[in-house]
Amino acid sequence: MARRVYVLFAAAMSVLGIPALAQKTPPAQPRGPEPVTRNAYAGTVETNFARMDTNHDGIVTKAELGAEQQHNVDLVKSRLTQQMLAKFKQLDTNKDGQLSFQEFAAATPAVKVAETTDQTLQSLDSNHDGKVTLAEFRAIQLAKFDRADANHDGTVTPAEAQATQQK
Repeated sequence: MARRVYVLFAAAMSVLGIPALAQKTPPAQPRGPEPVTRNAYAGTVETNFARMDTNHDGIVTKAELGAEQQHNVDLVKSRLTQQMLAKFKQLDTNKDGQLSFQEFAAATPAVKVAETTDQTLQSLDSNHDGKVTLAEFRAIQLAKFDRADANHDGTVTPAEAQATQQK
């Protein structure tokens, strides 16, 4: 019986562990993965276990695990409902509680072509013969990569790519 609870608990930790924490405390701005120490991870594991062990007997039962799962499902549903309601209110411009196709379509971002085909051809056709060869295309694209690779190590990091986009 104890082994069965342990296996159930291990499965729950893999499902509820880190993703559950991420849902409960969203960062102000999206960030990439950050290093986590073993001690910090162990602390998170113990906190999650203590939260699930509602009777504080040192064992998570099937009922306690089920209650935690249901709590997480309810939390996610509530947040999704709040987000959907906020988006609906934003789209419902005449505030009649219904979305017309016009209101829905107005939320679609406009698609714009940055330059004409002639302009694109001119920027890619380095010998101005009216055609783009692989060599011409490759040279221009690799030059863009080289400009983004600030430290010239042959790898463009996310930070280098973002810095290039901000220029």
